[in-house]
Amino acid sequence: KKKMWQAIKQSPNPPSPPCDRRNRQWGYHVLGTPFSAATQSLDRLLPAVGIKRSPRRRTTSQCKSEPPLLRTSKRTIYTAGRPPWYNEHGTQSKEAFVIGLGGGSASGKTTVARMIIEALDVPWVVLLSMDSFYKVLTKQQQERAASNDYNFDHPDAFDFDLIICTLKKLKQGKSVKIPIYDFTTHSRKKEWKTLYGANVIIFEGIMAFADKELLKLLDMKIFVDTDSDIRLVRRLRRDISERGREIEGVIKQYNKFVKPAFDQYIQPTMRVADIVVPRGTRGTVKIVINHLHSTFNVPGTLSALASAHQCHPLPKTLSVLKNTPQVRGMHTIIRNKDTSRDEFIFYSKRLMRLLIEHALSSLPFQSCTVQTPQGHDYEGRMYSGKQITGVSILRAGETMEPALRAVCKDVRIGTILIQTNSYTGEPELHYLRLPKDISEDHVILMDCTVSTGAAAMMAVRVLLDHDVPEDKIFLLSLLMAEMGVHSVAYAFPQVKIITTAVDKKVNDLFRIIPGIGNFGDRYFGTDGPQEWSDEEDTLST
Repeated sequence: KKKMWQAIKQSPNPPSPPCDRRNRQWGYHVLGTPFSAATQSLDRLLPAVGIKRSPRRRTTSQCKSEPPLLRTSKRTIYTAGRPPWYNEHGTQSKEAFVIGLGGGSASGKTTVARMIIEALDVPWVVLLSMDSFYKVLTKQQQERAASNDYNFDHPDAFDFDLIICTLKKLKQGKSVKIPIYDFTTHSRKKEWKTLYGANVIIFEGIMAFADKELLKLLDMKIFVDTDSDIRLVRRLRRDISERGREIEGVIKQYNKFVKPAFDQYIQPTMRVADIVVPRGTRGTVKIVINHLHSTFNVPGTLSALASAHQCHPLPKTLSVLKNTPQVRGMHTIIRNKDTSRDEFIFYSKRLMRLLIEHALSSLPFQSCTVQTPQGHDYEGRMYSGKQITGVSILRAGETMEPALRAVCKDVRIGTILIQTNSYTGEPELHYLRLPKDISEDHVILMDCTVSTGAAAMMAVRVLLDHDVPEDKIFLLSLLMAEMGVHSVAYAFPQVKIITTAVDKKVNDLFRIIPGIGNFGDRYFGTDGPQEWSDEEDTLST
C-alpha cells in the first residue's frame, strides 16, 4: 500500500479531491457540477434535460452472470435461464424490467447490482456487463494496449451496435450470444455465451448511459457515485491482483485516460439517472426494491391454459397414429395399473418406434432417381431437409431417444429441463443443451405425455428463440389431452403435433383422464407423490 500511494503522489496529475456534494441539485434527475465545453459534446448522445420523453414499452431481456446460481441465506437465485412468461396465446404475459447501472470505473456498480439481486424476492435475475462488449482491436491497437496507451474509457472503445442489438433481441424473448472478453490479452475469446432473460435484467457499465438508443431500452437508470480516490484504490488493487498489470502502467492509464474520460463522458451522464446511489448506500437500494416488487404479479400459466380453447374442434396440425388393433392393444397394456415395469417399458418402446416412424412421413421429401443393381432407374423419394435433430424434454422425453436413433441415422440430440416452481406452480427453464446450427434443422421435440401443454409451449418457445422456424418443429408425444393439443396449436399454429392417442379430460390436478399415470415413475421405477400431474415433465421433472 505504501508503494502504491508513493506512486500516486509522484504522478504528474494526482487524483482530484471529491467534488462538493452541496453544489449538486437533487430531483428526479440529479445534476452534476457545471459542464465544461468538452462535456457539452455529449449533447449529441444524451437527450436534453427537461425534454419530456414519450413513455417506453417494457419488453424482455437476458443476461450474463458468473456463476449461474447465486445462493443467499434464504434461497437460490438463477442467473442464467428464463421463466415461462408465456400465456395461453403463446405471447409474453409479463415483460422483463431492465435496470441500467452507470458510474465510474471501480465505483461499485457490480456490488450495487448484487445488493439488488439479493434483496429482490424473485428467483430469476441476471447481470449483463458492458465489459463484454469491448471492440475487437486491430494489431496496432493491441500494441498500444500492451503499453497502456489505448483508451478503453472512451465511448469509441465499446461496440454499441452489438450492445443495442443484443438488448433488443433479449427484449423480444430471443436467446443471444455474448462475447467473452479477456482483459489480460485485450481480446475476445473464441467461445461465446448463450444468455436468457429473467424477471429483472441488470445492465452495468461505465458508458451505460452514453448512447440515446441504449437509454431507450432501460426502464430504470441508477448512477453509482463514488469518490475518485476510492475508485483509484479499487482500480489499482483489481488491475494488479486480478489482471497482472504493473502499478506504473495502471497509474499511467488512469491519469492519461480514465480520469479525463470520467470528467468528460461519465460524470455528465448522472443528469439522466433516475436514482443516484452515493457510495452504494443500502437505503437507496431499498427504494429500487420497493419499486420493482410492484411489477411481478404474473397470472398463473396453468390456470389460464385450463380455461382456454375448450370445445373447439381438434386442429388440422394434429396427426394421430391410426388406432389399429395393435396400437389399441399396446395402449391397453401400458394404461393398465397392474402391468409390470418390464412390460410397460417394452410396449412403450414399441409405441415410440411406431410414433417416430409415423412422424418421419410428415417430413419434406423430394423426388429422386436412383439406379438399381440390375441397371434400371427407380423413381423414389429422399429427405429434402439439411438434418434432423431430436430434442427431449427431460426426464420422460429422453426415453424416446433410442427409438429416434434407431430410425434416423446420425441424428443429433438436444435436451431441455423444465421444472415447476413449487411456489407459483409455473414451469421454468433450468437447463438446455442444443446442437449448433439447430436453426437449419427439422426438430423433433419429444415429450411422453402432454396435459396442459405448458411445458411443451415453453420448449417450443426455446426452439423459436434459437431461430428454429415454427413450421420445422414436430411435437411428439405418446399421449396428449385435448387441452394440451389446443394450447399448443393455438399458440403455435404451424407446429405439427403427432401422438398415438388423445384423451378428452384433465382433472383438477391436471392429470389426463383416463390417462396413463406418471410415465417417468412407471418407466424408471421411481415413486412420486400422488399429487404429481400426468404431465410429468411439466409438473414434476
